[in-house]
Amino acid sequence: MFPTSYSSISYNNTIYARGPYDTAIYTCIDTYITILLVYMAARAGVYLLVLMSLVTAESSITPSEFIKSSCRATRYPVLCVQCLMGYANVIGQSERQLTITALSVSISRTRSSASFVQKISKARGIKPREYRAVQDCIENMGDSLDSLSQSVRELGSIGHAVGEDFVWHMSNVQTWVSAALTDDNTCLDGFAGPSMNGIVKAAIKDRVVNVAQVTSNTLALVNHFASSHRTAETP
Repeated sequence: MFPTSYSSISYNNTIYARGPYDTAIYTCIDTYITILLVYMAARAGVYLLVLMSLVTAESSITPSEFIKSSCRATRYPVLCVQCLMGYANVIGQSERQLTITALSVSISRTRSSASFVQKISKARGIKPREYRAVQDCIENMGDSLDSLSQSVRELGSIGHAVGEDFVWHMSNVQTWVSAALTDDNTCLDGFAGPSMNGIVKAAIKDRVVNVAQVTSNTLALVNHFASSHRTAETP
């Protein structure tokens, strides 16, 4: 049964009668509004907790963890971590700084290997064919070094470039790093065949293979940086 008593409400000093059905309706409306407000507050609280957890998770990633995570995108992740971990404080959690550091490491390794190959060319007892291969390798390493150096300059000139400007700069960087890797492999090709087997080939191969692997990792990080930046800009 519905209540039979009447109540009244006042508005602008005028008294209005309110019947039992009115009271029931107002009670339902009040209850609905209360439930709705509680529900909205609960959802807002959940969203806030999720947002806070994401921010906390983001800030809790250490530079070392960032490097390890980034290196998973490379072909030689263990070597990648070994090369970059010593620069963790410089890299922080910046993909751009990670890429610049990887390029710098590639330049350092390439320069060191080029110097080593140069010394090999002056070794006594080197065969004529080996000497020619070594000379070609010296030229290849020089070209690789030039391409990597150009890549660093190009990456440094990007600044706050976005959109097509960013794509253009990164395309140049990708092209030059890829060319550097090709030069490394071309050097190794010069020592192909059993007739080139010997101390000279073994010594140079160990150095240049390492450089090629480091540069391969660098190219992977460059590509990842370019891709993630473009993805972030996509609406």
